Amino acid sequence: MQYRPFGKLDWEGSALGFGCMRLPTTSDNEADVDEPLATEMIRHAIDQGVNYVDTAYPYHGGNSEKLLGRVLGNGYRERVKLATKMPCWLVETPADFDKYLDEQLERLQTGHIDFYLLHALWEDRWAKMREMDVLKWAAGAIADGRIGHLGFSFHGTLALFKEVIDAYDWTMCQIQYNFMNEETQAGTEGLEYAAGQGVAVVIMEPLLGGQIANPPSAVQQVWEEAGAAPVDLALRWLWNKPEVAVVLSGMTAMEHVEQNLAIADRSGVGRLTEDEARLINRVRAAYEGLASVPCTRCGYCMPCPNGVNIPRNFDLYNQAIMYGNPSLSRSLYSWHMPEEERAASCIACRECEDKCPQQIEISEWMPKVDDLLSIKESD
Repeated sequence: MQYRPFGKLDWEGSALGFGCMRLPTTSDNEADVDEPLATEMIRHAIDQGVNYVDTAYPYHGGNSEKLLGRVLGNGYRERVKLATKMPCWLVETPADFDKYLDEQLERLQTGHIDFYLLHALWEDRWAKMREMDVLKWAAGAIADGRIGHLGFSFHGTLALFKEVIDAYDWTMCQIQYNFMNEETQAGTEGLEYAAGQGVAVVIMEPLLGGQIANPPSAVQQVWEEAGAAPVDLALRWLWNKPEVAVVLSGMTAMEHVEQNLAIADRSGVGRLTEDEARLINRVRAAYEGLASVPCTRCGYCMPCPNGVNIPRNFDLYNQAIMYGNPSLSRSLYSWHMPEEERAASCIACRECEDKCPQQIEISEWMPKVDDLLSIKESD
C-alpha cells in the first residue's frame, strides 16, 4: 500500500480508503447489508494496509455505522482512522449535535471518532450550521475526546467551498472529484485551494458512482482502442495529483477490493505518463460529445433573477445523458441542491437567453431537466 501526507497531521493515510456507502447487500433493499461478505471485504482491505474507513449516519438505512462497529472489533478499530458524518439536515436545535454524535458513537461501538464531518454542505446548510454555532460545539466535542478532528463533505459551488475553507482551521474535507468533474462543485481549483492551506482532501465519487467504470459504447471504444482499463486509469489519474490525500472507493464485491488494492500499489505522484494523460483527454472529449445541451458553463446567464443555477442544472442533465444513468444526477439534484436553484424554479422569463453565447433556449430546456432529474414517488 502507498501512503500519502494527510494535510497538517503528522500521519499518513493509505492512498485507498474504504467507503462504506455501497456495501454488498442481500436484496434490493440497501439496508440489507451482506454482513459476512462486507466484514470479509473491510477486514481484508485493512489487513492489506488500508487505514482510513469512511461511513455516515444515513448510509444503508443507518446500518452502515452499526455494521462497521462490529467489523472493527477484534483489534481492527485501533488499526484505522474512522470517519463518519453529522446528518446536518436532521439537526433542528443545537442540542441535536450531541444527540446524533452520541448515537453514532454507540452505533460504531467506540468512544472516539477520528474525523467527524459536517455532511454535504451547501449554502443553506452551511448557513444553518453557522447559525447554530456548530464550530463552537465541535470545539467542545474535541476537548472532551469524542471527536479527534473536524471536517466537512461538500456538494456546493466553488465560491462556497472557499468560504467554508476560510471559516475554520479544518483538518480535512471531502469532495466529489474525478477526471470528468474538474470544473464541477469544488473542482480542481477547490482541491488546490484547500491543499494549499494544509487541509487534507479526501476524494469521493472517483468513478462517479461506478459510471466511469461502465462507459457507454462510444466511450468504451476509445478505451479499447488504447488497450486501457477505465478504473485503473481513473484512479491513477487522481493519485497522480499531490493535493489528493485519500481516494475513497465504495466497493461492493471482493473483486473490487482486490482490484483497487492492486491499483493503489502502483499509484503515485508523477506516475501517469503523457500518453495516459492524452488518453484521459480523449475519453473526456468522447463523453462530452454525448452531451445534449451545448452549455459551456461560462456563467453569462447568471445570476438568474429567480435564483436558478442554470449551468449546474445543465451539467447534471448532461451527466445523466452522457453516462446513460440518471441516478447520481437525480440524487445530487434532489438532495444536494437547494430547491430554488433547481430547474423547476424557472419561470421562463427568458432574461438569461439574451445573454447566452450558445443561444440555448434555456426556458424550454428547464422543464426537460426537471422532468429527468426530479425524483418521482414511483422512483
